[in-house]
Amino acid sequence: MSLNLSDFSALSKMGAHRKESQQVEFRIWAPKAKSLSLVIAGKDQKTHHPMQSDDFGIFQISLPYQSSPMDYFYCIDGDRLRPDPASRWQPFGVHGPSRVYDPKKFEWNDQSWKGIALSDYLIYELHIGTFTPEGTFEAAINKLPHLRELGITAIELMPIIEFPNDRNWGYDGVYPYAPHHSYGGPNGLKRLIDACHQEGLAVIIDVVYNHLGPEGNYLSDFGFYFTDHYKTPWGKAINFDGAYSDAVRDFFIENALYWLEEYHVDALRLDAIHSIFDFSACHILKEMREVFHKKADELGRTAYIIAESDLNDVRLLNPLDKGGYAIDSQWNDDFHHALYALLTKSQWGYFADFGHIADLTKAIKDGFVYDGKWSSYRKKRFGSSSRHIPGDQFVVCIQNHDQIGNAAQGIRLGRLVDADQYRLASVILFCASNIPLLFMGQEWNATTPFLFFTSYEDEALALSVREGYHREFQLNPLDSSTLDPQDVNRFNQSKLKWSELPLPAHQEMFRFYQRLISLRKELKCLSNSRKDLTKTQFSENEKWLVVHRSDPSGSEALLIANLAADVQEINVFFSPGSWVLKLYSAAHQNPNITPPNSLNFAAGTSCLIPVQANTALLYVRQ
Repeated sequence: MSLNLSDFSALSKMGAHRKESQQVEFRIWAPKAKSLSLVIAGKDQKTHHPMQSDDFGIFQISLPYQSSPMDYFYCIDGDRLRPDPASRWQPFGVHGPSRVYDPKKFEWNDQSWKGIALSDYLIYELHIGTFTPEGTFEAAINKLPHLRELGITAIELMPIIEFPNDRNWGYDGVYPYAPHHSYGGPNGLKRLIDACHQEGLAVIIDVVYNHLGPEGNYLSDFGFYFTDHYKTPWGKAINFDGAYSDAVRDFFIENALYWLEEYHVDALRLDAIHSIFDFSACHILKEMREVFHKKADELGRTAYIIAESDLNDVRLLNPLDKGGYAIDSQWNDDFHHALYALLTKSQWGYFADFGHIADLTKAIKDGFVYDGKWSSYRKKRFGSSSRHIPGDQFVVCIQNHDQIGNAAQGIRLGRLVDADQYRLASVILFCASNIPLLFMGQEWNATTPFLFFTSYEDEALALSVREGYHREFQLNPLDSSTLDPQDVNRFNQSKLKWSELPLPAHQEMFRFYQRLISLRKELKCLSNSRKDLTKTQFSENEKWLVVHRSDPSGSEALLIANLAADVQEINVFFSPGSWVLKLYSAAHQNPNITPPNSLNFAAGTSCLIPVQANTALLYVRQ
């Protein structure tokens, strides 16, 4: 087949769409098919409707709309029934028929919502299936008052598209347009987003544009969606730069616009963009960002693209006039690794590159710790300098789904360190000039693990995933069911125990997090994302760190952190004025160690401040 694919505006809006004429238009790009039929799957029979194709391999047909459920397949070359790759709803799972969904039937109540500034994002990452006992969008709505009381401003949903069965992290989804049926489908997701906006919360959804999952992935039967030129650790790479790639690019760019326009999302978090391969003159990420922002502007909304990248490459963040892709922000794992290695002493895998106060200081002051210097883990020089990148272009954390579920194999940070270390890490997180991210339950130091879990129906695939999981993390024998991702107990163990929250120790931690977030919002010097107005001092031998934050308004704060196992006096420079101790992180304050509650200096001077082991103090200039 020889095609001249010069204009792909016609390729958008694939799938089934109800028209004003009371017709449903079905459109699918299927250049591999010799023939294609639309099969309406009725209760007792299936009716076949031959589709017509054009020179681009787009098959199309229109049928009268029916108000009762309109389920359908595509039949390829007369012998293969397949769901719609652009399905908006898969009520029977990845192998079942697609269902026509009419978005106009949903009534939104967020007309006044325009979004919030990126610098105001305080992100709470959650997994719908384990966030509540019910594991649904609807149940998550009931927890929004808790999140508002906490003070966060945005929730981030781990991938919510259709994946096999009902247990999965979501990164093996196979229908990029279809919210998972067990979570509540399209209307359930819209109700959650609508409720979030009415509570003043932005919504980020995690999307995967580097691969699709292995089970229920039928895209290759239709078109040239994947390539063998590149490899990802999880499956075939998406074809963004090979033959027929224009249609593939359009499919995923349209998906980004779909979440923005039809679901009113405020931001997309793009998973593992280091496994998105594209050597085109215009990289897919650059094009996607441009189109996404243009659509947001047309809608009168503020929306962002946030990337996850393992490259430490500032081209991702640099503006267009500096040869960058102008992505709005990205996860910066270096911050997590630097702090985690200091607290836990871990040298496993990539943590071998960290473990010094200097690393944490650099993560706070510059962003990337590895900015072109030698990495012992990678055995090469790695990264680029991000010193010039504004603080709100980095999302940082002390734990997230990956670092709990993979690096720590399900164990939360609060189970690896004591309460003082946990509180210390939390203070550093909120005092850094970046966007902080919490993982669900972090605010009360939840005891529940977050394990890797799957529920594949294909037994051979399940065995392969189990073996791969054990191999990657060098785990114990394969016959141990407790280490089997398919074991339903792993999923059940990962569900948050909300019954913990009222217990004294957990309630105390929750109130501590409330205080941290309140101070972050109250003090302009902590929320301004100004790395250029952030100064640091540290001692590698004595394991202490001082972070000075300021703002043009005159707001000024000093974070004094003792990461040593013993009490010590830290010599801190204070600028002129009156300073008040706003936060003392120690879980149990030692009466014999009493840092001053207030200090007054006519001129700038240094002062010895006694600090308990694994404790942070926050002084604010009045």
